[in-house]
Amino acid sequence: MHLDLTRGSVRGGLIRFSLPLIAGNLLQQLYNLVDTWVVGRYLGAAALAAVGSAFSLMVLLTSLLLGLCMGSGVVFSNLWGQGRREELKTALVNAFGMIALMALALTLLSYALLGVIAALLRVPAEAVPYLTDYLRVIFGGIFFVFLYNFFAAVLRSVGNSAAPLIFLLVSTVLNVALDLYLVLVAGWGVAGAAWATVIAQGVSALGIMGYFFLRMPDLCPGRRHFRLDGALLRRVAGISLLTSVQQSIMNFGILMIQSLVNSFGIPTMAAFAAGVKIDSLAYSPAQDFANGFATFVAQNRGAGQHERVRRGIREGAALSLGFCVVVSALVYVFAEPLLGLFLESGEAEILRIGVGYLRLEGVFYLLIGLLFLLYAIYRGLEKAGMSVVLTVISLGLRVALAYAFAPAFGVTAIWLSIPIGWLIADVVGLVGLPKALAER
Repeated sequence: MHLDLTRGSVRGGLIRFSLPLIAGNLLQQLYNLVDTWVVGRYLGAAALAAVGSAFSLMVLLTSLLLGLCMGSGVVFSNLWGQGRREELKTALVNAFGMIALMALALTLLSYALLGVIAALLRVPAEAVPYLTDYLRVIFGGIFFVFLYNFFAAVLRSVGNSAAPLIFLLVSTVLNVALDLYLVLVAGWGVAGAAWATVIAQGVSALGIMGYFFLRMPDLCPGRRHFRLDGALLRRVAGISLLTSVQQSIMNFGILMIQSLVNSFGIPTMAAFAAGVKIDSLAYSPAQDFANGFATFVAQNRGAGQHERVRRGIREGAALSLGFCVVVSALVYVFAEPLLGLFLESGEAEILRIGVGYLRLEGVFYLLIGLLFLLYAIYRGLEKAGMSVVLTVISLGLRVALAYAFAPAFGVTAIWLSIPIGWLIADVVGLVGLPKALAER
């Protein structure tokens, strides 16, 4: 099913296209939450702290691939909007080869550096065995992450956001079932949680790849498309690498914050691990809506519908920011019971720290919602360099402020640094937007 975002109701098209993206990411968040719940409830605070640190690392590594796939998807959307089907198929082949090689290199590099990761993350000694057990398994799923996200980006670029959701649903159900069995019944510990994730990733990756070749013959490249096209490859690489840099900078900053948090000990690590999962679940719909909005911008830009792009920005901002305000209120009110889902009874210190984090940062979700939207607009306009600038501002300020003030003011300084970075990046992005929209 293809959804043409260059025609019909702007708001209706955005909602119909984005809802499967939002549902899909919520499913991904669900099996991350299940990992956290099972580990935190049944393996203890040290295991939860280790898996939280591993999660931050894996988000960084997979963000490299996710950025490459997202950036490629913008080019695919633009070519689709222009009706240039032959070039689109050649672009698919060139992009797949480039990103596949990077995925393999990333997997090998991750295993080679496994021994130094715990030291870089400043993980306490009692959590190191859990961390290494988890990462030895989870690194094996990196290539599956690439496969799923590449084919999902292809399908979404032509308006099909429903098929990726179906495979994520199957993957999530499988992950939850395997989590419960491998950790609670088989007794595999944190390695069981990692195996559950990798197996689920493999199922979703192979499933969506099979769907593409069997059900999307109009997009499948032929032998004539398997050639190196320098101009197309440079175009794909240009926006893909910048988007990957933007994603990796964002998550590298988060990893540096994780390292600083780890220096405050197991209770703070565990509270942050649970809080970040709730954060991700709370504002991921705004992020997914923005990713869908990038496709809207790219398709309409390719079709020369510049006024429709402007109208879409107004509609998209109203939808996304309104959602963020509602979610901020809910997280503030329900911070304690939400955190309680991941903690054993009697973990009062961890609960106190986690509630402080969520209530301080959660009231500012509107700022991150706007930043996600700005990233999407600039990416859809094929100005991914500006997304990198905004990310550097947001994460650079966050890291600088946190490291400067945390030694004197504790974890509160870390929590406050996050919305400050969002705010300054938003201001810069809004100032540059009129000029970017004026360029053809």
